[in-house]
Amino acid sequence: MTREEIKEVLPHREPMLLVDEAHKNDDGTATGVYTVRGDEFFLQGHFPDYPVVPGVILCEMAAQSSCLLMAEKVRGKTTLYAGMNNVKFKQSVSAGDTVSFTCSHIRSLGAFHFIKAEGRVGDKLCLSGEFSFALVDKN
Repeated sequence: MTREEIKEVLPHREPMLLVDEAHKNDDGTATGVYTVRGDEFFLQGHFPDYPVVPGVILCEMAAQSSCLLMAEKVRGKTTLYAGMNNVKFKQSVSAGDTVSFTCSHIRSLGAFHFIKAEGRVGDKLCLSGEFSFALVDKN
């Protein structure tokens, strides 16, 4: 999926749309990719002499990538974070890096959905964790 196709699924818009491209894999996982340009709002002041993508932004990138696993359920809904478990940051992500997130669906319970995600820059793991979110009707 291109960025424009992603916008047909996710409610996020610039500057909070944090997936450049995405696709489903044959093994049932989804992959989302984002290239850090260097001019993003979250790098301003984090940190002036050593710009590093904040961990919470990496979590958001992973969550947005994972929502594409259930594109038909997500359409027309608002996705809200419900929790994060066992999140670990293994390496910093900076301007110029391309982060690839591989996400798998763990389970669903009503409106709540649970996924596992790993983010990598090249072959280096930068993020791993489990995320949960709720799908709610738009008001």
